[in-house]
Amino acid sequence: MFKKAIKPLIAGVMLAAASMSFAAPNNDKNVLRMVPQADLKVLDPIWTTAFVTRDHGYMIYDTLFGVDTKGDVHPQMVDTYTKSPDGMKWTFTLRDGLAWHDGQPVTTKDVIPSIKRWGQRDGLGQKMFAAIDKFEAVDDKTFTITFKQPFGMVLEALSKPASNPPFIMPERVAQTPADKQISDYTGSGPYIFKKDEFRPGEKVVYEKNTKYVPRSEAPSGTAGGKHVYVDRVEWVILKDGQTQANALINGEVDMLSWTPPEQYAALKANPNIQLLVPVPKGSYAMHLNHLIPPFNNPKISQAAIMSINQQALMRAQMVNKDLYNTCTSIYPCGSTYATDDTSYFTGKPQFEKSKALLKEAGYDGTPIVLMNPSDFTLLNKFPVVLAQLLRQGGFKVDLVSMDWPSLLARRAKKDPADKGGWNMFVTGWGASDTMNPLFFAPMTGNGEKGWFGWATDPKLEDLKGQFLATMDPAKRKELAQAIQTEVFNYGLYAPLGESTNFTAVRKGVVSGLVDSPVSVFWNIKKN
Repeated sequence: MFKKAIKPLIAGVMLAAASMSFAAPNNDKNVLRMVPQADLKVLDPIWTTAFVTRDHGYMIYDTLFGVDTKGDVHPQMVDTYTKSPDGMKWTFTLRDGLAWHDGQPVTTKDVIPSIKRWGQRDGLGQKMFAAIDKFEAVDDKTFTITFKQPFGMVLEALSKPASNPPFIMPERVAQTPADKQISDYTGSGPYIFKKDEFRPGEKVVYEKNTKYVPRSEAPSGTAGGKHVYVDRVEWVILKDGQTQANALINGEVDMLSWTPPEQYAALKANPNIQLLVPVPKGSYAMHLNHLIPPFNNPKISQAAIMSINQQALMRAQMVNKDLYNTCTSIYPCGSTYATDDTSYFTGKPQFEKSKALLKEAGYDGTPIVLMNPSDFTLLNKFPVVLAQLLRQGGFKVDLVSMDWPSLLARRAKKDPADKGGWNMFVTGWGASDTMNPLFFAPMTGNGEKGWFGWATDPKLEDLKGQFLATMDPAKRKELAQAIQTEVFNYGLYAPLGESTNFTAVRKGVVSGLVDSPVSVFWNIKKN
């Protein structure tokens, strides 16, 4: 119904959606207005793996190391580092010029509790701390990590670009218990979060950190110099895809972080819009709650996975065939560890096998609660199609709609599904998450210490430990396959397919986007 809308109607819709008026194009070269990937309500990037919260984290925080577009690790907050010949002791020294937004210097007193807090939430961080003997400050700028057992991914852990990046926070903030969200958003990164202008569901505002000292290297991925060429960045929350496209076309915003799939063709055809792919192809997955019935039974989890029709799901969500492909591997298709040896999973529906497994497992017909983020245009078609597929596979399904921030909050609840908990949801991931089994947040089998879904799978944890312990590429590939097999045998989660996500900008107005494994918003210029 929006196709024939005229400008006054567009303005009215946007005013209702964002409680702010865009009466004229945003031609202020010092202000970048963009629509983020989703609404931002959770502000702690250690507490959640949500992309939009991670993107917020990169705006205001910094990391010890970064990763360039080739996947190579480079120092970021660190100046120099050394390791002992046996790799059991590492020494790191911070670079000059690091300061918090309140003017106080960044010291090792901030770094150590920040990494410790991250290590309680992140799967790779948990593995690293299980191997650490001592984590100590030498002085205000130098710290050491001493291991009691070999750990072959030190730099990979400290540079982890996604879910969850080990952001450095002030000591007082980093001392917040890992299962509680922070309330102080002081960082040391290239932007300053304007808490006084934050309006959840409307806008998020960042100002240039004029005291930030970028590295001298060229920006690449999350590494190199983080230069800021605008005075202010405003994230404008517009939840409807048509409204987002209209706002960009009319110049009311300068950029869409992720192009709504249903608007892709129209924006591609518009000579005033440029479509870019700064972030590699991503993927989507179906996630199950293994803590409570019925998916605490692996056979019932397998039945749900057998009901998947990747082609139908991806076509419904991504609309245009240019935007997706099917892929049954849990790793990015074409990547180092990807194989088509995916046990019983074919990506095509096996409804009769699903029904037989449900009967064998004693499924009692209790409806499963499938959460649907109805306001999230990048996800909200998946659950509708998935619900129908599951019904065809023998499940009863309660499709519960909510906004995306509510889904993020609800997925942290361990209550029974009919008491405010949940059984299933769909979300997206980047290649930087799924390319390595130690990077992928949901790849946990350590029960309630693990990612949402809280699977208990000692075999998976043992395989991950073996993967971490070896430096032999051939052995790692063998173990990656064993991990994939175990994921399907346990029914941990299931891939739905891969997607290409375009960033849309006003052509000739916005430039400088950095190619990166995750979305980053430094180096952007307005002309």
